[in-house]
Amino acid sequence: MNKGFKVVAMLLAFAGFATVYAQEPAITAPSITQQTLQDEVADAPVEAGVEDSAEDGQPALTAQDLRIWLDGYLGASLASADIAGAVVSVVKDGEILLSQGYGHADVEADKPMDPARTLVRVGSTSKLFTWTAVMQLVEQGRLDLDQDVNEYLDFRLPERDGRAVTMNDLMTHRGGFEEGLKALLITDPELYISNETYLKEHMRPRIFAAGETPAYSNYGTALAGYIVERISGEPFDDYVDRHLLEPLGMAHSSFRQPLPPALAENLSRGYMTSKDEPWPFEFVTSSPAGSLSATADDMAKFMLMHLQQGEYRGQVILRAETAQQMHSPSAPSQPGFATLAHGFFYGEKNGHRFIGHGGDTVVFHTDMNLLPDEGVGFFVSFNSRGSQDAVYGVRQRLFDDFMDRYFPADAEAAEQPALANAAEQARAVAGYYQSSRRIETAFLKLVYVLQQAEVVANEDGTLGLSAEPDKRFRYVAANTWREEGGDKLLHIAPVDGRLTLTDSDNPVSVMQAVPAAESAGLNLFVLLASAGVLLFAVLAWPVAWRYRRLYRQPPPLAGRSLLAYRLARVAALASLAYLVGWYFAFQPLLQNQLDAYGLGMDGLLRSLQFAAVVPLVAAAVGLWNVRLSIGSGRWGAILFSLVLAAALLGVVWVAWVGKLMGFNLEY
Repeated sequence: MNKGFKVVAMLLAFAGFATVYAQEPAITAPSITQQTLQDEVADAPVEAGVEDSAEDGQPALTAQDLRIWLDGYLGASLASADIAGAVVSVVKDGEILLSQGYGHADVEADKPMDPARTLVRVGSTSKLFTWTAVMQLVEQGRLDLDQDVNEYLDFRLPERDGRAVTMNDLMTHRGGFEEGLKALLITDPELYISNETYLKEHMRPRIFAAGETPAYSNYGTALAGYIVERISGEPFDDYVDRHLLEPLGMAHSSFRQPLPPALAENLSRGYMTSKDEPWPFEFVTSSPAGSLSATADDMAKFMLMHLQQGEYRGQVILRAETAQQMHSPSAPSQPGFATLAHGFFYGEKNGHRFIGHGGDTVVFHTDMNLLPDEGVGFFVSFNSRGSQDAVYGVRQRLFDDFMDRYFPADAEAAEQPALANAAEQARAVAGYYQSSRRIETAFLKLVYVLQQAEVVANEDGTLGLSAEPDKRFRYVAANTWREEGGDKLLHIAPVDGRLTLTDSDNPVSVMQAVPAAESAGLNLFVLLASAGVLLFAVLAWPVAWRYRRLYRQPPPLAGRSLLAYRLARVAALASLAYLVGWYFAFQPLLQNQLDAYGLGMDGLLRSLQFAAVVPLVAAAVGLWNVRLSIGSGRWGAILFSLVLAAALLGVVWVAWVGKLMGFNLEY
């Protein structure tokens, strides 16, 4: 491939990544070819013996019916999506109704997934154990949910806007913390650091006042785990073992990293796809937020405990009143919008109340949902991302179909008509929005700028979302938009003078309108246009030199004008090199290698931060070239010098907006 085209490809990749990583996405829908998946599931063989309820022909939730349905669904899903394996456990009426493994825990060794023995990394579903531990201390009177958490720490979180952070803020992801990626996941055991070290050495800035704006935070949950450790006087792993895992009989589960040898030998391998090599063990430095390894059968015991108001086989983990409090909403919400219940996600599906939590590492993907009123719990974990990240769609569709099959809505909701001023309202809220779960103070800000969602006003008065192009939203009530043919709601209204979009399915972040200067549309255009002009200038320079030499023509400029011309081309090359350097800094995100963002990246980042002088000097040279070109009287030279200077200034602009300029190494 021509070197010039390689540079173009690198810059396009640098500018074009839209999704980076997420444990809880904002309004972006996971990517999967759903029609293909549904067709394959529909074609899967169904055995005889499916039971219907006597009343309405609706399938009854029995072990037999569930196994037949899951065998068809997951058998087709894993094969079509290149997912190596999955485990499922479903509980009902105080018992394990079904636990089942599908596919492989180790592809090369042909080792099957075993729900009783195979451990999976459950990611952020681990948080529910941390919040359960918090509620144990609350019921003992040793922890106050409304107390400033600084009272429990041996270091201080700075206040913002006069508001201290409380434990309730942490449980509702309203601590105001900036997102953090540095040292979050590590695959080299030599680089692994403790949760305490992580909290103290990588403190996240506060970008919102406490108690106000939801912004999902692993750092906040890690703080809660450290507070459990401080109050109890026990290391967090020991506390969870003694007060949760051992009483529940979860003998095949642990927060410890690395796992004890007896458990490690049964840990499932993780894969990008079933065709790839196994992924290394992922050390989660904010361990209370995501380090649990567990079997599906053990997770069934945890579900049963919560469904039975804190009790499991005579072991009281939480008093009934504490469990009821934990399962009750702890954050404000509007009708039809999900919220949080002391760490649980809380919402309704088909008219049925559910609480739960998902979890993702790079390669493991988990979901756990409880239906408290029906006494039913559903746990699933996959050990692969799948082709084109298909696992996210498979996982979401699995629970949706489970609910539609066994707990359907009484009747389809009637389509609400659009209000008369829908088109006007659509135009008023259209624009670019960014997630409250973001980085603002370090170089990864550029990622969040480029992955903003665009809200589009359609000609028919509906709204469209760039993240969900197949959906349209109708204006049905003041500030409220409803998905056509669906249940999703959007609420878009000013909050503190800034348009804010709330997604009914997502209680842990909001989307906030951005000023034009920081919009993805403008900055993507500036980045690509600048890179294109710089590349043209660099490639045209030797071509022009070769042409003049071939036809023995003298340079069109002389003296200082010729010097400025040549230096401007050198400046273009230097600015391109600067962008390519940052591309390599972002490349691990493109390849989901989050472990690259540890201490080992600091040297490269510091070099690039010092290299910020390059685009600044280059822009100054470009402006000097414009000044001298104007003096030459050659309109072609004047015009291109202006375009080149604009491109050099464009690099400075993008670097400034994206926080590539500065010396912050905490991201």
